Amino acid sequence: MIGSGERRQLRDRRTGDASARAGRVESICMSNFLSQLTASERARLLEELNYMNLEEIRGFCSERGIPYRIMAESADGKLKATKDTDRKPIVLARVRRYLATGQVGQPTRIPAQIVREESPPARPGPRERLYYRWYAKEFEGVMRLLRDLTAGGFKDGAVARVLAMEFWTRGEAPTFEEFARSWTKAKAEGYRLLTPEYAYLTDFKHHRADGEWKAVRKAKAKSALKTLARVAPV
Repeated sequence: MIGSGERRQLRDRRTGDASARAGRVESICMSNFLSQLTASERARLLEELNYMNLEEIRGFCSERGIPYRIMAESADGKLKATKDTDRKPIVLARVRRYLATGQVGQPTRIPAQIVREESPPARPGPRERLYYRWYAKEFEGVMRLLRDLTAGGFKDGAVARVLAMEFWTRGEAPTFEEFARSWTKAKAEGYRLLTPEYAYLTDFKHHRADGEWKAVRKAKAKSALKTLARVAPV
């Protein structure tokens, strides 16, 4: 026979379990911030996010713990924030995921075997590897070698920096020959820097970037920030 005290404890435990389950369900539902919007409102917000500049995006991320600074792993396994930050498409992908799931995601990480604290050789060879922190215009030997490997065509710019970071974050340190080939191919194919996240370049391509574009950008960014503050408050 179960005494009245034991029955009460069992009932309280069941009630507590039910409350906990209800709380979990509510938490799951509330973590989908986009569910608070109608279909047209969601579409509008996701389009307007592309018009936010990096300062605005990082402000939203900082307040909610969404990472955007790239981390480098040391030999002892510890992570340290670098001066490098993720590109706009990567950060906005995290923002969209956060709005859909409530999860902030993991920072971009460069493995220890790709990181070098020391400077590259003054005259690196084609088969030496391009480690993290070794691609910089102040390293004249690196720039010279890449120009030599591309028949003088190589130029420091966004394509080169994006390519280098893509290698490093995949855990790869390409040889200078491999990197030069990748850069040449990327330039020939019109590298994929033109994505919706880069609103100005996209609008320019479609002849929408007229003299009023800055005002349009500010208005859309302001609208996006207002909606974000409403559906995903800090």
